[in-house]
Amino acid sequence: MPTPDRLPRWARLAAYAAVNLALLAATLAPAKDVPGADLGSDKVQHAAGWFALTVIGLALAPRRPRAIFAFALAMGPFVEIAQRLGPFGRDCDWHDVAADWAGVALAALAWLAWRAMRRGP
Repeated sequence: MPTPDRLPRWARLAAYAAVNLALLAATLAPAKDVPGADLGSDKVQHAAGWFALTVIGLALAPRRPRAIFAFALAMGPFVEIAQRLGPFGRDCDWHDVAADWAGVALAALAWLAWRAMRRGP
């Protein structure tokens, strides 16, 4: 079974686009239309979403960690601005950006730990 980073480039881009579209749908849809929106803390959901976005990006493009981290970090403010400007009925909350960035930071720590384990003693 090939690892995700061995897939053809078009397949990796399509997979990452699908992840991004799912995250955008969850964050830009009216809250009442998002399944599970009432489960748990909104901030935990944001952190988990951006953690997943980052980890999946790293799995698909492990040689481009800076680009993956930069994209994930930029996605947080983009979503909040889109919520503010759009007709989505969602609130723009900069605390959500902090939660997004916390998810990216956790993914970065996990990635660094994984890399250190792969290198060995």
